[in-house]
Amino acid sequence: MSLVSGVEIYALDSIQGGMSQFYTPQASNETMLVEIPANSVDDLFVHHFQTDQLLVVRGAFILVVLQNRQYQYIHLRDRCPQVVKIPPGIPHTAINPYSEKCVLVNAVLRHGQPHPKDYQPLPPPFPYNLDWVQKEVCRA
Repeated sequence: MSLVSGVEIYALDSIQGGMSQFYTPQASNETMLVEIPANSVDDLFVHHFQTDQLLVVRGAFILVVLQNRQYQYIHLRDRCPQVVKIPPGIPHTAINPYSEKCVLVNAVLRHGQPHPKDYQPLPPPFPYNLDWVQKEVCRA
């Protein structure tokens, strides 16, 4: 399912093996374990030579994507295994409004050599809608 042009979110397929549930592996050039601190709001990042594929393995957070001068808020949580695929050139960030840290795996697809600017934070051009974020937390 495409949320904004180029950004995709999809549920993982799985099979039962004994008592364990096995989920579809994500193709990648490298994987990163990412920890988002509790009660945190980050600046934007935009990668030019990589696609991020994010899967929450513990906790929850709000992924914020900026496109066409609008923020799209995507609530991701460990209870609902989904992957969000963010192609190059799309500014995005994480908001963790919860009192516990969130841990996720980023299965990175490389499209060239990493550039130092890919990992330099950018200030948001306008404020995030933290009221919406708080309402979403109350609904969860």
